[in-house]
Amino acid sequence: MNKHIKLGLLLLVMIFASNLQAAEQYLKPEQFLAEAFADSTPKQQVFWVTRDIAKQAEKILGHAPNQLRQRYWKVDGKTAWIFDEIGKEEPITAGFVVSEGKIVLARVLTYRESRGGEVRYTAFLKQYLGAELQEDQHLNRNIDGISGATLSVNAMNRMVRLALYFDRMSRIEKVD
Repeated sequence: MNKHIKLGLLLLVMIFASNLQAAEQYLKPEQFLAEAFADSTPKQQVFWVTRDIAKQAEKILGHAPNQLRQRYWKVDGKTAWIFDEIGKEEPITAGFVVSEGKIVLARVLTYRESRGGEVRYTAFLKQYLGAELQEDQHLNRNIDGISGATLSVNAMNRMVRLALYFDRMSRIEKVD
């Protein structure tokens, strides 16, 4: 093969490889649930996203929810939710625990973007502790952003709001 063609192919491979970002899995769902429910992980339940719930979820997310049912875990009034939401280009997988209408635990399970991974740090996530959902479906507090990670922060905010909303609705809707 011609030397220039080989060099060109090598250059193309390097360009594409540099744009690939391997997903960083920080916690497996089982590890998150073990942290959320220290005694024992409860049986998975299903929250059905009805038409009315989907309308509110769409207002929270800025897009229609991806599914008609959401899996969650519940023990003694404490619920755990795991969501995927697009940051800039790739989904962020995060888990949230809600108790008495407040966030008591927030964790990033998997981060797939090339930038903005600071949303996984405790210093950022602790801002959500105690956060509640207001009647207008916004949080009762401002969350400080991260320079260069605005879209990831926005995705986290949407997921927190959705966890709080689904928790509220799971208390009044029929669940399986």
